[in-house]
Parts: sequence; C-alpha cells; structure tokens
Amino acid sequence: MGKKLVMAQKRGETRALCLGVAMVVCAVITYYILGTTVLPLYQKSIWTQESKCHLIETNIRDQEELEGKKVAQYPCLWVNVSAVGRWAMLYHTEDTRDQNQQCSYIPGSLDHYQTARADVEKVRDNFHEHQAFYCFSTTRENETSVLYRRLYGPQTLLFSLFWPTFLLTGGLLIIAMVKINQSLSILAAQK
Repeated sequence: MGKKLVMAQKRGETRALCLGVAMVVCAVITYYILGTTVLPLYQKSIWTQESKCHLIETNIRDQEELEGKKVAQYPCLWVNVSAVGRWAMLYHTEDTRDQNQQCSYIPGSLDHYQTARADVEKVRDNFHEHQAFYCFSTTRENETSVLYRRLYGPQTLLFSLFWPTFLLTGGLLIIAMVKINQSLSILAAQK
C-alpha cells in the first residue's frame, strides 16, 4: 500500500509540475507576442493628452475609395471640432485615420449602402446631441487631428497583459506548491 501511494504521488507531482511549466512557457510566449504587436502600437500612439472637444460641424459625404482601393460608394462622416484652442478634424480611432483621412467615421459594414448610411446618421445625431465631449489630442503643434477613442491606450495594454500574468502566476504557484510538497514529504520520511 505504501509503495503504491508513493508512486501515485510521484505521478501526480510530475503531472502538476508539467502543468505548471507549460503554463509558464505559454505565458512567456504570450508576453513575446504582445511585446512585438501591442506594445509598439501603444508606444507609437501620439494621442496621449485627454482634451475637451466642442463640435463645430458635421457632414456626411459619399466616398468611393478606401485604403486606396476602389469600393462601392459608401457614406462617410466628416466632423470638425475645436480642441485645445484650435480647429481639428476628429477621427473615431487611429485605424480610421489610417484607412481614409477624409472620414471621421467609417461604418462597420459597407455591404448595404442604406444600412451604412443609417449608421452614419445615428453617429452624427449623437454628436449633435452631445456637442461637448472628451477626445484625445497630441502635444505636437502642427497636428490638426484628434481621436474620439484610442485603440491602443493604457487600458488596452493592461487588459492584454492580464491573462498572461494570471497564467504565469498560476504556473509559478503550482510549481512552488509541488516543490514544497516534495520537500515536506522528504522531511516526513526522514523522521
């Protein structure tokens, strides 16, 4: 009976140790992937200053190009705001600015024109309803654009790092508990 118990403990300890090491390895790989994808985007983001924006004007335009490619005609919202004492063009996110610099907001679905148009009109009505809102600007003097929402802000970075940290901590705790259990059983066997 005693020998079977020791063998079962060794198999269970080995499995737990493998689980802990696998969790630590997965966490390290995830940290590497996040460090090469999300972290550079966070560091390159220049829109770090939170400002108060006041709506100047909105306009819905029809666009025929997206990222330099011809697409079916789609509606595009153009918004001018006053931020940090100067006129600026408002963009929904960093990606909106990269996709089409003439559009403040590009609807998510461009398949159906009427649906996209209704989406753009709803966003425009929200801006007219709330004429003053918070936005993100840059400290550069010659920059004439601001963001409504940052994609690569500190919250995104913390949320991205939460699960790998949880995985790393759990793996290290499992390894520590197995090692403590092994040392306690050696001490108990010596008595």
